[in-house]
Amino acid sequence: MKSIMIRLRSIEDVKSFVNIMAQFKGYFDLVSGRYVVDAKSVMGIFSMDLSKDLELRILETDEQEKEMIAAIESFIVKD
Repeated sequence: MKSIMIRLRSIEDVKSFVNIMAQFKGYFDLVSGRYVVDAKSVMGIFSMDLSKDLELRILETDEQEKEMIAAIESFIVKD
């Protein structure tokens, strides 16, 4: 399992993030505190507190992991 901190601050961010994640096969969760949702679920993500950074857990993926990380680069927390 790999873990990356991401930031989704707007409705457009969430839509864009889910559209990107839907392109990749595998299992991905978003975690905020004790809440865990499918990273490909718009409704699940909107149930989370988006004022905080979220942990993206890459549970299982195919060989496209590097491409997926590059595609979500704009959402990755750098600080």
